[in-house]
Amino acid sequence: MTTKRKVRKAVIPAAGFGTRFLPIAKSVPKEMLPLVDKPVIQWVVEEAVESGITDILLVISRSKRSIEEHFNSVPELESQLEAKGRIDDLKELRRLQSMAKIHFVWQPRMAGLGDAILQAREHVGDEPFAVLLGDSVVTSDSDQSVTRQLADLVETHGGSAVALQEVPEEKVSRYGIVGGEDLGNGVIRANSFIEKPTVAEAPSRWAVSARYVLSPSIFETLEQTAAGKGGELQITDAMASLMREEPLHGLLFSGRRHDIGNKLDFIKANLHFGLQHPEIGGALRAYVESIARNI
Repeated sequence: MTTKRKVRKAVIPAAGFGTRFLPIAKSVPKEMLPLVDKPVIQWVVEEAVESGITDILLVISRSKRSIEEHFNSVPELESQLEAKGRIDDLKELRRLQSMAKIHFVWQPRMAGLGDAILQAREHVGDEPFAVLLGDSVVTSDSDQSVTRQLADLVETHGGSAVALQEVPEEKVSRYGIVGGEDLGNGVIRANSFIEKPTVAEAPSRWAVSARYVLSPSIFETLEQTAAGKGGELQITDAMASLMREEPLHGLLFSGRRHDIGNKLDFIKANLHFGLQHPEIGGALRAYVESIARNI
């Protein structure tokens, strides 16, 4: 049955090995790599909070306890900051701990995004929920975050919704691709959903872009879905099945996905956010321009 309940919970999968970032990912979770002065995972959590989410479950693995530690209090550090009069730093730490209710669950084995989302079944219950990939920061040109826009779609139409960006034909095989009817204002009513298709198989060039709001019915569908490409449980396959029973909308959003899962985009993202940083933006811009002049 289609649900139109408010979206107040989010799941952030962050358990993967991060093999594209070896050797550093062996000991430092890629989600804990810094984007200027905050780890990537904090940017993602803040995006969820900005979207009206009040309850967040992070799906981690045994090698990623530092993520859990980042969101826990450290009384000794707080006492030191207070004694030294570093009140702004103290307020920032306390804000980090109070942004939302943050919980953790372990994914026992790396078996795909669908399997990671299944770990959240008990926590989510029968509510629609957001999924924000823990290695991607998504910015919006709108005054609303992309996750908030997806939540609005689901709260209005029921079912599920995914963020989409149009990609060049040569990149189609890297993504889950949605096909469907363009309803205008960037909204797509999906009728097909294929994981990493060939160009010939692809119904469009509308690629899923790291943000979802899902119906709780997805859990039962995932339980009935066989392993797909790479021997992993693919959320794409489950959503393709579920949309036969419930609506699935795509949102061609105006904004940018910063994929922190690879080295080049990680460096690009640091430049993007560094240039906007109030403390270092001007000096960084001058440095980048000086390098460009000397190349």
